Amino acid sequence: MKIGVAPKDLASLLAALDPAADLAHRHLWLINLLDWVRGKRDSVPASLERVQLFLDTVAARPDTQQRLQAWWSTLVDQVDITTLLADFGFAPRTALVSEVAERLRTKLLPGSPETIDASELFMLALPSAFDAQWLAALDETQLTRLVGLLAPADAEGTAGGATLWHRALLDAITYCAGQILSTGFAPELRLRMTESAREGQPFHALIRDVESLRVEVLHALRTPDRLNECAQRLRERLEACRAAAATVYAHFEENGISVGLVFRLRQLRERILRVRELLDCLLSPKPAVTAARLMAHLVMVGQERRSLRALFAANSSLLAAKVAERSAETGEHYITRTGAEYRSMLRKAAGGGALMAFTTLAKFGLYALALSAFWGGFMAGINYAVSFVLIQLLHFTVATKQPAMTAPAMAAKLKELGTGDAIESFVDEITHLVRSQVAAVLGNVLVVFPAVLALATAIALATGAPAISEKQAEHVFESLHLLGPSLFFAAFTGVLLFASSIIAGWTENWFVLHRLDSAMHYNPRITRLLGAERATRWARFLRENLSGFAANISLGFMLGLVPVFAAFFGLGLDVRHVTLSTGQVAAASATLGLQVLHMPAFWWAVASLPFLGALNVSVSFYLAFRLALRAQNVSGVDRSRIYAAIRARLRTAPLSFFKPERSTPTVAA
Repeated sequence: MKIGVAPKDLASLLAALDPAADLAHRHLWLINLLDWVRGKRDSVPASLERVQLFLDTVAARPDTQQRLQAWWSTLVDQVDITTLLADFGFAPRTALVSEVAERLRTKLLPGSPETIDASELFMLALPSAFDAQWLAALDETQLTRLVGLLAPADAEGTAGGATLWHRALLDAITYCAGQILSTGFAPELRLRMTESAREGQPFHALIRDVESLRVEVLHALRTPDRLNECAQRLRERLEACRAAAATVYAHFEENGISVGLVFRLRQLRERILRVRELLDCLLSPKPAVTAARLMAHLVMVGQERRSLRALFAANSSLLAAKVAERSAETGEHYITRTGAEYRSMLRKAAGGGALMAFTTLAKFGLYALALSAFWGGFMAGINYAVSFVLIQLLHFTVATKQPAMTAPAMAAKLKELGTGDAIESFVDEITHLVRSQVAAVLGNVLVVFPAVLALATAIALATGAPAISEKQAEHVFESLHLLGPSLFFAAFTGVLLFASSIIAGWTENWFVLHRLDSAMHYNPRITRLLGAERATRWARFLRENLSGFAANISLGFMLGLVPVFAAFFGLGLDVRHVTLSTGQVAAASATLGLQVLHMPAFWWAVASLPFLGALNVSVSFYLAFRLALRAQNVSGVDRSRIYAAIRARLRTAPLSFFKPERSTPTVAA
């Protein structure tokens, strides 16, 4: 067979079969044969007909059958199928980072048929999901004939002995068991198991049970009863190992989640399932059929093996749940349900708006320093971060930070849906949330505008010059024009608001996972440095406020630096935060005086402010809500009933979305 030329018909394929060819060309012949079998990958019956044609043609040609058997014998001698059965689909070092690197290598770099690694050859020979379909559709007669043509000795077996297939299965089971044992004994998992799981010592006797099974399979005088007894004991041992490993998830519920540990647990579970599959193949009275089903399953494993998305989706779902749960705890504080809470939200938002007035003018002050792009963005980030943290410490609020926190709290309520009353209760929560957001936005905007106006006027009277130049004022109106890109930038700012909530939830989860509050509380060096009482106060303070610090600081630096980095890459992205934008309009108005009322640009900028606030809030809420839905596993909820109930509430009581009821409603559970 010429290099690079693939035979297109069966006659050419069989003529090219050369058991004495080098390693690469023997494997290329297999790849070409399977490519001929799958055809256009659009018809399983057509592929089965080609398999039947192959079997009939080889059976009718004794010389071809001899060459095929010699080729197969060389293949199984040089390529160890144990690596395919035991390792295919698993990370080599049970670490998420190394698995990401391996999948990237698989996706980006081509494979070579010049290999003795059965896993690499398998991915080259059976690369598509269609292969799983036609493999699973092969009937017992075809499979038995195929085994007879390839290896007659294995098809017949030996009296009381084991075939090469059985030995390969035993080796794969032994290797998988060793991996399960090493993972189960890893201190990161063992110390997080429950005490009863550790005392049960399920992993200790795993290898002994595997060796007992090996003896029964390979022993010439084995009896079915003893073999079945050993297999059942191994199954029970595997189930005990799985149950012990599952107790680690209970530890995660209380002490935070690590993606790396979740990855190792999932690898452990998949190894246990693989041993069960191999055991079923080993004991099956129809080994050819179960082998074909196993190969079909491994094809699908190979498809997932190439997917980075599947890897992150499988191993980040628990972390997403914990991040959403942390945010939900914080988000409950931002939902007002009574008139008193509504008025309290207005006061907190007014305080936040007053502080944001100083932030706005400080931003203009930074322009006067004429810093380079990066340092200008960095200093702007510090300005924002300090302001947001100060607002947090003074127990004020910034409206746009709330949605990403309140969305998980709302999604948590969806788990309680099931009756009409539950839906009505959820719609009540929607109305509480919407009017809370309205109150917070109004409190920010209605205070920041007059506050900036007053401060800018005071600066002008004190210095004899306006707080910002006329050119800067005109640029403010131009940049906030309703028909410009401001609305897109406001939506992009909503994405940054959502990202800050993810950082906040991840940081708190990391803090809890590593028990840093306990370390600060009891660590001898820390208690000697701070004193026991002060260490206790600091530990409690960080536990309660770390999430807010992470959200505020990350948001501040993203608002300052993301536009700088976007400009560096020529993306032209900017941010539009409704409170800051309102303050900028006020500063520009102070510079231009009453004549601003006659400028169309001023009114276009003012008209954009409600849309900026709506996009800031809605985009961040939508993204957080979607994440929380996935984390809470409630995507199958009948949402049409919820939407119908919301529309009904809008028709019957539209004002309930904007102001609290006079009577104090019952606080939702």
